[in-house]
Amino acid sequence: MSNAHMLITITLIALTTIALRFLPFWIFPPSKQPPALITYLGKVLPRAAIALLVVYALKDVSIVTSPHGIPELIAILAIVVVHVFKRNTLLSIATGTLLYMMLVQLVF
Repeated sequence: MSNAHMLITITLIALTTIALRFLPFWIFPPSKQPPALITYLGKVLPRAAIALLVVYALKDVSIVTSPHGIPELIAILAIVVVHVFKRNTLLSIATGTLLYMMLVQLVF
């Protein structure tokens, strides 16, 4: 692959990425009300994505072998508690991740 070919490829990828980022703003400007379906998806999809990530993260946890999913359960409970009291997603995720890693490395 020549330098020109690489430059063209990188430019096209960058332009496509930029276009995809700005496409929703072009289609639904602030002066125009988005369709009801788009509004509904905007409310439902974030929770669905989080639920999907939780299921994916817990799919290989075995409750019949040691440590029986206890570190995962403790970390999930910590995430829920921190999020309920602080309402800060980044803090919740960081707390749960740090607690889980400490439990796995030091306790279990």
